[in-house]
Amino acid sequence: HVPAALTGAAVPFHGPHQAGIATPVQDRLHFAAFDVKTKDRAELVQLLKDWTRAAERMTAGLPVGEGAVGGLPQAPPDDTGEALGLKPSRLTLTIGFGPSLFAKDRFGLEDRRPEALVDLELFPGDNLDPARSGGDLCVQACADDPQVAVHAVRQLARIGFGRTVMRWSQLGFGKTSSTTPEEQTPRNMMGFKDGTRNISGTDTAALERHVWVAEKDVAGPSAWMAGGSYLVARRIRMNIEIWDRTPLQEQEDIFGRDKAEGAPVGKSKERDEPFLKAMKPEAHVRLAHPDSNNGATILRRGYSFTDGTDGLGRLDAGLFFLAYQRDVRTGFVPIQRSLAKADVLNEYIQHVGSAIFAVPPGVRDKDDWWGRALFA
Repeated sequence: HVPAALTGAAVPFHGPHQAGIATPVQDRLHFAAFDVKTKDRAELVQLLKDWTRAAERMTAGLPVGEGAVGGLPQAPPDDTGEALGLKPSRLTLTIGFGPSLFAKDRFGLEDRRPEALVDLELFPGDNLDPARSGGDLCVQACADDPQVAVHAVRQLARIGFGRTVMRWSQLGFGKTSSTTPEEQTPRNMMGFKDGTRNISGTDTAALERHVWVAEKDVAGPSAWMAGGSYLVARRIRMNIEIWDRTPLQEQEDIFGRDKAEGAPVGKSKERDEPFLKAMKPEAHVRLAHPDSNNGATILRRGYSFTDGTDGLGRLDAGLFFLAYQRDVRTGFVPIQRSLAKADVLNEYIQHVGSAIFAVPPGVRDKDDWWGRALFA
């Protein structure tokens, strides 16, 4: 059995759900949020069609349009060429629509905004940078080769030129949650295994219950979201230098798991069922656990980042948190309220960027396109 990551294979683009959600998590991320500049609904629709056709080709390992070479020498090529000769590297492209796209007097979508696409409240401890938050559209590019992921976002940005502008973007490495429990659980920048109790990408029942929007959730004008999901993206800065001077026992108490194995307090194996009462009341795992939040469960798909230093000699590093769920109001929001209020980990982290997106269902075939039902 060869792990998917080593094959460099293509992930199918078409299907009932978008790829890049339950898909086995790839090693690299390039996430971009865009603002739509055109005021013309037809232009926005055409952009989404153009993006879909380009995404179909890139996820199959093919260049965009007529390719990077061999075209008219007097014209810029259709593809920028830096992914020539590279495998598909399991590239997935996942699109989402932000609340601002549904604003009044823009594209006539205000009555189609689903109720679950809420404006996130400001949580205690948030220190959000507006320049790194929000966005009309998002594109999540995941691949095992960073060049393939960056190339994909670059092509979409270029195809969108004049119609969209990139608002902010984030590169990620070292996935910090996995959807493949049979493989080793990845570690975050604090050195702890992350995402032990994540939803498995093959657990259809859990995906139906916690991740995919059901038809009964979205009757009426937001029926276009059936089969989709809601994405919360948070840029979480870690105070690495302070953490690195914290004693091991204290680090383990803060998480509620041991650092070597990832076993919950009082247990010996990572997958052992946690006994929450054995943990400190303010331990991260205890506060985030479904049993502490009326069963709230999300599919995590985050990545580590390091973006140079902050001008004070400290690493600008942390977790780019990505979570998919059926309803943000019963998923991310209650969990984050509980963490923001009491999590002792808050001494070492700060949420500095935030965005929420409605992620439409998958593209069915060659005639379908991203968000078609929304504009129907």
